[in-house]
Amino acid sequence: MPDHSLAPLLPLGGATPRRDTFAGLTITENPDVAIASVACRMGRDADLAKAAAALFGTALPVPGQMVAKGDWALFWTGPGQWMATAPFATHEDISRIVKAGLGDTASVTEQTDAWVRFDIDGARAPDMFERLCILDTRRMAAGSANRTMIEHLGTFVLCHRAGEAFSVLGPRSAAASLHHAHVAAAKSAI
Repeated sequence: MPDHSLAPLLPLGGATPRRDTFAGLTITENPDVAIASVACRMGRDADLAKAAAALFGTALPVPGQMVAKGDWALFWTGPGQWMATAPFATHEDISRIVKAGLGDTASVTEQTDAWVRFDIDGARAPDMFERLCILDTRRMAAGSANRTMIEHLGTFVLCHRAGEAFSVLGPRSAAASLHHAHVAAAKSAI
């Protein structure tokens, strides 16, 4: 008798994360990320700043930056807007957690299944990025977060360790295209 149970698939369609390794570079699909967007309500900037510091243990990041504290990481996405991320295993219902902590100071929206995340590690990462986008990743400092286009897709590039550890968040619906672009650029860089 066939097993009709449902099993979740990752953005690239597999049951386990995809990992591609090249000389000096690794591209890893990272499904263990829960994501919520946070948008400040009009006139509530000071209230949001106070609530966010209490919930996340850190101030909200300024433009072009990300911050991390404990399980939480936040990055700026636009005026009065941020993305909050945490491990999916412990924050599956991230939007409920964030909304409870921020109350009526912000509008919070679940974003987890709308995005795919690829972690890029290795000294050759800047070589790959110079073939993908206009960001000068060689000059990005740890804690930088920038919006850019990769393969005509709006993405965010986060720098964890200058010159060698980055994350790319892009639309989940284009995960295969984004992955293909990363792999092609990585092959071109070696």
